[in-house]
Parts: sequence; C-alpha cells; structure tokens
Amino acid sequence: MTAESFQAKDAEPVQPSDGVPGPQSSAPIGLLDVLSVAAIVLDSQGRIVFWTPQAEELYGYTAQEALGEFAAHLLIRPEHLQSVLGLFAEVLQTGRSWAGAFPIRHKDGSTRLMEFRNMRLLNDVGEVYALGLAADHTLLQRVETDLALCERLINQSPIGLALMDPDLRFLLVNPALERIDGIPAEEHVGRHLRDTLPFSDVDTIESALHQVLTTGTPLLDQYHVGRAPSDRERAWSLSFYRLEDPGGRVLGAAASVVDVTERHRAATEADRARRRLALIADASTRVGTTLEVEQTARELAEIAAPELADLVVVDVLDSALACRRTRKPDNGPELFRALALKAAHPTVALRATEAPGDLAAYDGDRLVTLCVHTGRPVLVRDVGQDDLRRIARDAEATELLARAGVHSYLAVPLIAHGEVLGALDLKRTRNPVPFDQDDVVLASELASRAAVAIDNARWFQSVRNTALTLQRSLLPDHPPHHTGLELASRYQPAQTTSEVGGDWYDVIPLSDDKTALVVGDVMGNGIDAAATMGRLRTATCAYADLDLEPEAVLQHLDKITCDLEHYIVTCLYAVYDPHTGKCRIANAGHMPPALAGPGRRPQLLDLPPGAPLGVGGIPFETTTTELGPGDLLVLYTDGLVETRHHAIDDRLNVLLSFLDEPQRPLEDTCDLLLYGLRHPDDHDDVALLVARAQ
Repeated sequence: MTAESFQAKDAEPVQPSDGVPGPQSSAPIGLLDVLSVAAIVLDSQGRIVFWTPQAEELYGYTAQEALGEFAAHLLIRPEHLQSVLGLFAEVLQTGRSWAGAFPIRHKDGSTRLMEFRNMRLLNDVGEVYALGLAADHTLLQRVETDLALCERLINQSPIGLALMDPDLRFLLVNPALERIDGIPAEEHVGRHLRDTLPFSDVDTIESALHQVLTTGTPLLDQYHVGRAPSDRERAWSLSFYRLEDPGGRVLGAAASVVDVTERHRAATEADRARRRLALIADASTRVGTTLEVEQTARELAEIAAPELADLVVVDVLDSALACRRTRKPDNGPELFRALALKAAHPTVALRATEAPGDLAAYDGDRLVTLCVHTGRPVLVRDVGQDDLRRIARDAEATELLARAGVHSYLAVPLIAHGEVLGALDLKRTRNPVPFDQDDVVLASELASRAAVAIDNARWFQSVRNTALTLQRSLLPDHPPHHTGLELASRYQPAQTTSEVGGDWYDVIPLSDDKTALVVGDVMGNGIDAAATMGRLRTATCAYADLDLEPEAVLQHLDKITCDLEHYIVTCLYAVYDPHTGKCRIANAGHMPPALAGPGRRPQLLDLPPGAPLGVGGIPFETTTTELGPGDLLVLYTDGLVETRHHAIDDRLNVLLSFLDEPQRPLEDTCDLLLYGLRHPDDHDDVALLVARAQ
C-alpha cells in the first residue's frame, strides 16, 4: 500500500460558530495541526502500514521502528491487550467506528492517555484496513470546542451532531441533525433539548445527560424510538459526551445521533415474525388436544389472548354444532353458541358477549354474521361508533364495548372441509396497534387449525352420542325383583375413545325361580360393535329360555358369532338356583368373576378360561359354585381393571380389596368399584353386574 492510497485535501481554516469559543490564529491553520493528530493505518493482521510524523511525535517511535510491527505489541500494555484486540476485530468485521480514550505505552515506557477515533477503510481493490486517529488527551482537554474538530467535517457528517451548554440548550447543530429531526439549525439554537426531541421518554434522556455532565462518563449508543414531525415512527442511536476546558471546567455536552430506522424496522419485523411462528407452533401442540368441542375452543382463545387480541370470543353456529347445518339466506340472522371467551385483562367488554355455552342471535347486518355468510375475514382497523353497532349484538353491548375502548376489530371464519362452522372474534382495547393484514393471515391460520379440531370433535360427539344411545337402548331394564337375588348394575362408556364399545350385561328370569346372569364384551367399538352386542344379547335370551346348560348356551352363541364378520366376543354366562344355592357358570375367554361373603376372604373364581366366542370348535365347561346367604358375586368386563400402566394381577387384587365389606349396599359397591378402579382417561367401556344371594 502506498501513501497515494490515502490522500487528504489541504486543511481549511476553522471559523468558530457564534457563541462557541475556538482556537484563534493570525494565520489560517488546520485544527488537526493544532491538535497534532496522529494517523496510523493497520492492515487486517494488525501490522502498521502507515505512520505519520505526528505518530512519531505522539508515540515516540520513528517510522522505521513502527512500520511492519504489530501495533498491539508495540503500543498496548499486556493488561489492555484483549480489549484492544476485541475492538480491532469489531471495527474490521462490522465496520462500526469506535471512539474513546485509551492508555498507550510510549517508547520511553510511560503510559499516556490518548483520544482515539478508529474506523475501517477500503482501498480501490477491496482490501480492508483500520485507520486510527489519535491525539494527546490532555491537549484535547485544552481545546474548548472539543467535538467541533472541524466545522467542515461536522457539516459533511452523515451522523447528526450537536453541542449543548450545561443547561442542555443547543449551541450548534450540523445539517445531518437538521434532516433527522426536521428542524432548521437556527431554530435549534437556544432551545432546550426537550423542545426538539420526538421521544416519549425525553425525561429519561435529560436525566441521563445530566448524569453525563456530572460524572463525565459518556453515554453511548442509546436506542430510542420516536416520531419526527410529519413522519412515521423512526429509531435513532444517541450518544452523549461531556465537554470540558483544559482546566476541567464543564462547558456542556456533545450529542451524536444516528438514524437506525431501517435496522429497527428489520429487527421489529424479524421479532414479530418469530413471535408469530412461535404462536403457530404453540397452537399446533395446544389446540385440539382432546375430542371435546368446548375444550378445543378454550385452547384457541387462550392462544389468541393476549398475543393477538385483548378480547377473544369463539362463536360456533348452533346448527353446525348440532351437525344439522342448513343453507340460509346470506342476509339473514344467525344463531351462535359462544364456546369460549378470553380477556387479556379485566374489562367491561366481557359483559358485552355471551358466557360460554349461551346462545345469541345476531342479525344479518352484524359483522360476525357477515363473516360466516361470506366465509371471509372482516377487518375494521379503526372502529367508530357506527362500527360498534355492527359488532355488538344490541345497544347495551354497544355501550359496553365503547366503554371498554374497543378501537380495532377482526373476525375470521372457522372453516373445515369447506363448511363454515363459526367465527373467531377478536377485539383490541389496550393494545394500541390496530389489526393489519399480517394479523388477518395469522388469525386465519389459527382459525383454520382450530376449525379442523372443532369439526373432528363435533362429529366425534355426534357419533358417540348416537352409539351411546343405541348401546343404552340395548341394555336391559331389570324387573323389580328376582327370587333369591339382590342386583345392581352399571354401564360406563369409554372416556377418551371416539366411539362406545360393545360391553353388555343381562339378567334373565328363568323357570323355577332361577336367574341367568350374563356379562359380555364385543371386541371393537362403535355402532357396529353395539349392534353386534344387541344381536348376541337377543340370542342369549332365546337360548336361556330353552333351559340349557351354561356351556350349551355358549356353544350356540359361538356358532352365531362365527357367522359374523371378524368379531371376537368374550362372555360369562351363569345360572343361579335360589332353592339349591348353587350357581353354574361357563366362561368364554372372559375375566373371572369375584366372590365375597360374610366370614370369607374375597377371591376370584377359578374357572376354565375357555375360548372367546367366534373362535369356533372349542368346547366350553360348566363349573358349579355355592352361593350362601349374603354372598356377593361380581361380574365385570375388562375395562374395569385393565390399564396401560399397571399389571393385571395388581388391578385384580385392588378389585378384591374393595369387596372386603360384602354387606355394603350394592349400589354403593358399584360406585366404589367404578370410582376406585376407573381413571378419567380410560380408553374402554365397562359393564358391571353385582348380585347378592338372599
């Protein structure tokens, strides 16, 4: 690199501004000459490649001694080496200039405080260098116009610069600052700082500046956001320094202002995008965790508030919720059922909407009705009084929304498989930013995901209710009395699966006061399983009337089951004779019944397990057991004792432990078994039949 790579024009005379003291000379002289500013240039490795005579004067090394040497090793003491290397790397990598005072090791071994200005340079072939401008710190303190190194440099600087007196009144501003805050230079002079700053936190800035004046510690790169006159929101980086004369008298403060609006907007948009992606990711895991319509709606509302809105309502068309959606005129009213309501903070707007579960009719001119009729989002960026009338259901709700400060509104449809189910209703009160198109996209994405989950949940509930109705209709209504027996029963559908199962029980009166007790389980679930259960129950009643032995009844049921497609059924068939006290039982792959009684320990009956119905060709056996007065016989399906997390033997032992008081009322025994053994997330249904010999 040659000296021609870095050329400078002849220095021009410095003319002090009015009211600002400056160095006086009878002949024109550059301020840099007065300050004896040294310039050194380092290559990307930190070697000295350019050394001015002023550098020799300042540091004590000649050009021959300095050129080619590593500046850090030559000029920096070991304890400051890491800091300097970090600053050097930052200047080269980021291009960000660094300014400040730093101790330098002089050739004579002494340490001298220098004032530095460091910046990155590029030559005509793209090579990177670091330029360091330095002057003796003590000398600089003797110059009253410390920051006004050169009026020409200040005027040409893209950075806004200002000088202020100790009362923070402007003495001088450069053209760049005029452009930044939109106020001419002459209108700055004499005015206080707070009269020109467009920041809401001007008190904080003034307080910090007074601290700078008191301590002398610069305040660097302070980030502030404001709105210049007739301009949109902008961001600036502010730095403040104290000005002193050589005697230490405080002259005032200097300020530099850098417009970082584009960086601010890019960072803001990036942060907003990250938050939106995080919100969508959160919704993917939190919305639709169950097959319950109300729970899914609550999950959607909790995701949307307060991140997206201050008040969130999830409204579903009542006809869609009942799976009976009919086409209505596009301008007609609609009946909504509020499924979820969430407010980010206490507000009277909660009283303007229905509580979850309530119905509300909205006229055809209401915005939420328009949303479901068109299947498109409805956005009102700035809500006026007329808009509130179209948002609220009635005049009272309009007044409440106005009191709550609703200023922006957005409704997006809940659409699944082409059908509009309802709407996600969003309002902003405390959040001052109105909804925009980005919010429409985000809300639509959340609504789309939730709508699919709501659609699945509503069909699940519809099918489940149908199957449960069929299941219950096929279960018996017990006669009020059976000779020699006291009976109690329960049927409980699965809590977590989408369909009911095929579990059943039956009590069949026979001749000679005998009673048949039946418990069975069709493997599978849904309406088909319930229908198969009904067929087998009917067949069991028919064979029971023939007064056949239990193994014969199971044999006939096995043949019937084999004719059904892909069904396997477990079944326990018992016949109790009150005159002999004997109970004859046959088992087709079912769970063993439990027997308890006064003075005896509860136990599981040891029965031949048998093969399930539908296997075919395997004989069944009948076992006889005695039932004395007060003895308790418990028949049940596997859903009562089987879980995913416990061994079956442990569960059966728990069942027996609940039968330690056989004289307990049978209804209480049924409740104890169900609530003691069942878990809310059990995935199978349960049939339970308890009989006590009289």
